[in-house]
Amino acid sequence: MYLLENPVLQRELLVNLRMVRAFVLLFAYVAMLGLVVYVAWPSQPRLDLTTRPKEAERLVNLFFLGQYALMALMAPSFAAGTITGEKERKTYEMLLASPMRPGAIVLGKLLAALCHLGVLVFASLPIVMLCLPLGGVSLYEVLVTYLAMATSVIAFGMICISASSYFTRTIAALVVSYLIILPMALFCVLFYSVLEGMVRLVIVGAIFPTACMAGCIVLFGITSRRLLHPPDVGAEAKDVVDPDLEQKSAVGMVIRSDQFPDRLFAPPRRVDFMQDNINPVYDKEMRSELFGQGTLMLRMVIQLSMFLALPLMAVCLYVSPALAPWYTSYVVLFNMLVGPVFSAGSITSERERQTLELLLCTTVSPWQILSAKLYSGLRVSCVLTSFLVWPLLLAWLLPPWTYRHDSATIIAYLGIIVLTSLTTTTVALFCSVMLRRTSVSLMTAYLLFIMLFALPVAAKAFAEVFFPAGTSPVYDWVQHSAFLSPLAAAFSLPLNLGQENAALHGTGWWEYTGLSFFAFYSLLDVTLLGSMLWLFNMRWRVSTT
Repeated sequence: MYLLENPVLQRELLVNLRMVRAFVLLFAYVAMLGLVVYVAWPSQPRLDLTTRPKEAERLVNLFFLGQYALMALMAPSFAAGTITGEKERKTYEMLLASPMRPGAIVLGKLLAALCHLGVLVFASLPIVMLCLPLGGVSLYEVLVTYLAMATSVIAFGMICISASSYFTRTIAALVVSYLIILPMALFCVLFYSVLEGMVRLVIVGAIFPTACMAGCIVLFGITSRRLLHPPDVGAEAKDVVDPDLEQKSAVGMVIRSDQFPDRLFAPPRRVDFMQDNINPVYDKEMRSELFGQGTLMLRMVIQLSMFLALPLMAVCLYVSPALAPWYTSYVVLFNMLVGPVFSAGSITSERERQTLELLLCTTVSPWQILSAKLYSGLRVSCVLTSFLVWPLLLAWLLPPWTYRHDSATIIAYLGIIVLTSLTTTTVALFCSVMLRRTSVSLMTAYLLFIMLFALPVAAKAFAEVFFPAGTSPVYDWVQHSAFLSPLAAAFSLPLNLGQENAALHGTGWWEYTGLSFFAFYSLLDVTLLGSMLWLFNMRWRVSTT
């Protein structure tokens, strides 16, 4: 029942492995890793294999770290919707009523979700075997690294399934999973990069897998027990949460919709009639649509983000003020994760409920519909992001006034955060207009943000290691494409910290990278808004004729 005759595992494998995206993802993954190895292949005609060649060691380490980062990014997309998908399809109660034990259900969901990732990991083995003859790494190190990677992927999948059991929407489970997994993956990448030799071999091969499996066992027991006594099963699979009852049973932070600032992003439900000249779509989005599932996801997002922000704030803004761009980058990454959540399902949810045509047949204009969808998502995204912006403002305005002479830089940091918030919401709304499913829309938006925000920075770091300045046109091309990333724009700002004629960050970049960033994303947002309005006007005419 757990493995050989597990109907959940058989059904999930039969459906997932036959999808077109499985083959496309496999091809893209292997092609990307192969391209990285091809570009970073040592250019020296000869390597001294009697020692550990630094070029080959850097290549293999980059291959492992890049593969691990991709696994961390892809794991939630496969596992975060395993149980919430059953709730959204109204099959959750029927699954729990089956003769299967809760442990068998969780194990089947876990193995099926990790099957894609397992195929990707094993498909990369031929590429890494090409790097072994270069030296720099032994076969034992490869095996130990793959063991650690496999156990960490299992842990990531178990975290996602556990989050999926606590929420009723895939989007909520996906965001919480990313907020937990990405800091863990970043810590592991830094840890792997710092350690060397036998110490890294012992920790990666023995201690790390043991800790991952222990965490998986604990989460497996918690999730199975939750399915055995589910608290979220009601008549007719009703999934709307009563906020009064939720506040009585909430643990930790409680969101009160009638108090400031909670009412900015979670206003109370309307109990009276709407006034005249109020956009009904906006009122519905803010008071019913976004928060009809309760505030558990919001509370967890705020608590997790502040838990990570406190040490970063202390180190980057006060202990070492020169690291202020790192804190700005953390705020940007947080908005990149949270911003699309409240807009990627704005239009696709109407399609899934088959209410889009009814909405288009009302007297509400396309601009009112789009502006309401955009502003409601942007409002929640900006309020959540503002919780992390306050430390930056306080460090600027309060003693010891470290950034007193860098007011223009701080204002530029705020401008980068504001424009990034607008861009994440606009792009997610555009994906929701163009696509038909909320999960596909959200993952497409995340993929676009990774390509726009993270890929230029990764390419720049890659080019600086393998293509020194002036030796290849690749380096110049990568440098000129850095304006696509708000992270690069933040690091391009000059930061003097009160020192005369001092610039701890490259001012030469700001004239090109920073200004190009503001110009590019302002034009992109205006273009996407115009395109969505044009598409809605076309559908408006079609639906009314």
